[in-house]
Amino acid sequence: MKSILIKDTTKEEREKIVAESIGYIDGSCDGCMAGLAEMYQDYIDGKREIKDINMSFKATYESGDDGPSKNGCSYS
Repeated sequence: MKSILIKDTTKEEREKIVAESIGYIDGSCDGCMAGLAEMYQDYIDGKREIKDINMSFKATYESGDDGPSKNGCSYS
């Protein structure tokens, strides 16, 4: 498997990696998939590695920091 590190990929390759990992982002009823794609924009732009983005997301989730609240089929 080829490395997915920023130093080993082009911006176009990183866009493809994120798109293939997330899947079809327009098919979600609550719009959360588009937010997920935005979460990885720093990786696509070559600013932060995927592992760092994932670790910061996990830390926020585990810490209980404020986030969107579920309201039916959407977040508010």
